[in-house]
Amino acid sequence: MHNKKLISDVISIAIIEDISDIRETLKEFLKNQSEFLCELATESVEDFLKLSDSCIAPDIVLLDIGLPGISGINGMKFIKQKFPDVDIIMLTVYDDANKIFQSLCAGATGYLLKNTPLNKIKEAIIELKNGGAPMSPQIARKILEHFNPAKQEKNKSPLTDKEQLIVAGLVDGLSYKAIANNLGNSIETVRHHIKNIYRKLHVNSKAEVIGKSMRGEI
Repeated sequence: MHNKKLISDVISIAIIEDISDIRETLKEFLKNQSEFLCELATESVEDFLKLSDSCIAPDIVLLDIGLPGISGINGMKFIKQKFPDVDIIMLTVYDDANKIFQSLCAGATGYLLKNTPLNKIKEAIIELKNGGAPMSPQIARKILEHFNPAKQEKNKSPLTDKEQLIVAGLVDGLSYKAIANNLGNSIETVRHHIKNIYRKLHVNSKAEVIGKSMRGEI
């Protein structure tokens, strides 16, 4: 049974980030802000779920996407199950459209890139508590472009929904076997889809597919 929330104006923040230098820098900065309490900073969703029982329930979680074990996107449902009222800000290197929309659909209420200055992260947290949905400018631009009718046809992906899921798996570093298991297909079926992906994107390697995805070209 986890602790009660703080009865004050202080915002309780947790961090889930696997790079220790980034995690500790963030924690130290947030702890030194009078508006915030930051007790919990872990390297994985699994550790967060285990350790959060002994801490003040978070108001906001700063969540990376590329994590050991459960990814940040998939981990959101477990975090929300345990803390239904928590807000989640993705703090990640990924700026491709797939990751942005997967995160927002999974329940994120903000999306910041890791090159965001610490003072801007502070502003984003306060903006979120005041009812906003903070996003790095590059991310907001991608979302506006996505909903711009003039660009929708131009940027329409040639890939099917299943092929886009396979690309997302490749970007996450999953093996063909893991992708096949996730989709309920055989490895041979996944290989067949990947050949079609190469043909449609005019590429010859997995690295080129990942590069196109991370640049938002798919």
